[in-house]
Amino acid sequence: MEELNFDVNALASELGGYLEKLTDEQKFAYDQIIGAVSGLKEGSPLTRLISKAKLITWDETPMISKYCYETLDKCLRDILRCSVSYNTHLPFGGKVVVLGGDFRQILPMIPRGSRQDKIQSSINSSYLCHNCKVLKLTKNMRLSLGENNNIQELRNFAEWLLKIGDGLAGDTTDGESIVHIPSDILIKNSDSALDDLIDFVYPDMLSNLSVENYFKDRAILAPTLDCVTDVNNKMTAGLPRQERVYLSLDSMCAEEENMEFELDAFSPEILNGINYSGLPPHKLVLKVGASVMLLRNIDQTNGLCNGTRMQVRRMGNHVIECKTLTGNKAGSIVLIPRLNLIPNNETLPVRFQRRQFPIIISFAMTINKSQGQTLSKVGINLPMPVFTHGQLYVALSSITSKDGLRVLLQDHGQLEDNCTMNVVYREVFESL
Repeated sequence: MEELNFDVNALASELGGYLEKLTDEQKFAYDQIIGAVSGLKEGSPLTRLISKAKLITWDETPMISKYCYETLDKCLRDILRCSVSYNTHLPFGGKVVVLGGDFRQILPMIPRGSRQDKIQSSINSSYLCHNCKVLKLTKNMRLSLGENNNIQELRNFAEWLLKIGDGLAGDTTDGESIVHIPSDILIKNSDSALDDLIDFVYPDMLSNLSVENYFKDRAILAPTLDCVTDVNNKMTAGLPRQERVYLSLDSMCAEEENMEFELDAFSPEILNGINYSGLPPHKLVLKVGASVMLLRNIDQTNGLCNGTRMQVRRMGNHVIECKTLTGNKAGSIVLIPRLNLIPNNETLPVRFQRRQFPIIISFAMTINKSQGQTLSKVGINLPMPVFTHGQLYVALSSITSKDGLRVLLQDHGQLEDNCTMNVVYREVFESL
C-alpha cells in the first residue's frame, strides 16, 4: 500500500525539474520513448490492430535474441489484458505467433560473447520455448528456383548443404570441422583469383551498368568487414565515371560523462577512423552506377529499409539519387539524405554520432548481412575461415543454383587448398 500512497503533484513537479536539466539530445530521446509508450495505450490504432489480428508472423527469428521474443510476449499480454483478459495467462496473450527461420543459420550476435552466451541468447533457450510446436520443412526452395536440370546433382548438392548446416560434413571437433569444397565450385588460388571471382559474379559489368536488375541478384560475400571493403574499393575504382568523396562529420554525444576528458582522448580524427558493420565509413567514395546498400530504415512504406540495395544515379551535395533494386518498391527513384547516425555497439570505447549518407558500397557484403537474401550469382571470398555458427552455411545456401556459386579460399594456414573450416554449435539443435 505504501507504493500506492504517492503525491501526483509532487511527482509531476520533480519530473519537470529533471526535464529542465536535459540536453536537446536527451529531450529528443525522452520524447521518443514517451511517444512509443503512449502509442501503445488502450484504444490506440496500433493496439486495436493488434487486438484484431488473428496471426502474427516473424521471420529470421533464430538470429533474434530471446529477450526480444520475451518482450513481445509481455507486450501482447499487456495490450490484450482489457479486451481479452481471460487469455492473458497464455503466451502472447493467446495470439497465434509463427516464428520462421533456420537454426543452421547465424545466431544472435553478442559483442565479445562466448559460444555459451550465443546459445543462451537464442530463442530456443527462452522459457517460452516449451509452448512452441516445431514444424520442420525439408525442401530447399531456393535451389528449386534454379535452372539445373540434373535432378540427382541438385539433390546431392542440397544434401551437402544440410550436412554443412548440421555440422556433419568433415571431421568435427568441438563445433569446428574441416570441410572439402567441391572442385567444380572452387576458384583456383592465384594472383588473379580475386579478379576471376569478380568476373564470375559480375561478367561484363561495365557493359551492363544500365541493364535493368543486373546488380539485383548478385553479390560477393566475405566473413569480415575488412574483406568486404577491399573488394568494394577495388570494384568501385574500376567504374569509368568520376568519383565523388563524401566525408562525415563525427562528434561526441553530448550526454557523455567526463566530457572534457573524452574530448581530449577522442579527437575527430580518432572518431573518423572508427568503422564497423552497420555504420557508413567516414570517407564514402561513390560513383554513378555503383551498387549501394541502405543501412537504416528511412521510409518502410516506400521500401527504404535497412538492407535495401540500390544503384547510384546522381550525386548532389545534400542528397544522393538512387534507383532501388530490391524490396516492394524496386525500380523507384529515391533521394537519400545525410543522417545523424549513433552506433550502439557496446565494443566501441565511446558514444559518438556520425553525420553521413546512410549507405555503403555493396558489390560485396558480409555473410551476416546477406542472411535472408536469395541470389542467383554468388562469389564467396574467404581470405580467412568463417568464425561463428552458421556463417559458411548461410553463404553457400544463398544461391538458387549450384551453377551460380564460386568459392575462393586464400591462405588458410595448414589446411589443404580445397579445404576450409566450418563452425556449428550442435547443442542449439537439441531442443528442436
